[in-house]
Amino acid sequence: MLLLLPPSETKRPGGDGAPLDLGGLALPALAPLRRRTIDALVALSAEPDTAARVLRLGPTQLGEVDVNAALAEAPTRPAIDRYTGVLFDALDAGSLPAPARRWLGGHVRIHSAPFGPVGALDPVPAYRLPAGVSVPGLPPLRRLWADAVTRALADEGSTFVLDLRSEAYVALGPVPGGRPSAFVRVASPGADGEVRALNHFNKRAKGELVRALAEDRPRIRRRDDLIDWARGRGIALDEGDGRIMTLRVA
Repeated sequence: MLLLLPPSETKRPGGDGAPLDLGGLALPALAPLRRRTIDALVALSAEPDTAARVLRLGPTQLGEVDVNAALAEAPTRPAIDRYTGVLFDALDAGSLPAPARRWLGGHVRIHSAPFGPVGALDPVPAYRLPAGVSVPGLPPLRRLWADAVTRALADEGSTFVLDLRSEAYVALGPVPGGRPSAFVRVASPGADGEVRALNHFNKRAKGELVRALAEDRPRIRRRDDLIDWARGRGIALDEGDGRIMTLRVA
């Protein structure tokens, strides 16, 4: 089983790991595109006013330009510990025992805009690059990444892919066609009984789902295995239509 997570705009600064080693990241076939993107971000940072405009930075966020300028030599920390925000706070990977963290390292890929999908324990630096930004010197990120990421995911060899990404990151690397997979949406029944999609609680529910999987470390090779595990855990994960599965929360 392979889980695909979105990143977060908010990140912990610093770290105590060595600078970024592209050869040590998951999906090594993406190394040339990763280098190209990093070089473009560093070059953009040499023009702070332009960088602030391109990256859509507000007055209190201008320090993010310096963060990007230092990408190549900045300290790193595991990707699962780098990101903060609702999903990653709910996952709370730092409090998991070592076996659960190792499971995350083997089964979770976090899809970043500058690096593509990286392993949960891959050491990465802080950065600023939303999925929808067009970086000077690069084609649109969707055109840059989509085909290459899909090919790299095809080489992962996982029998089942659970896609928890936002649509913006799905566009940067769709799951390979023919690969057993499911895209998860989060919904809640209203007072009228109608089930409606959620926004804020969407991220929290996904983080809690990943934490539960890391704690239990079930063997999941197909969708039915996931549904059976969820049912035993008291998690309302429904079959849904086509590739869509619905995670229902109260």
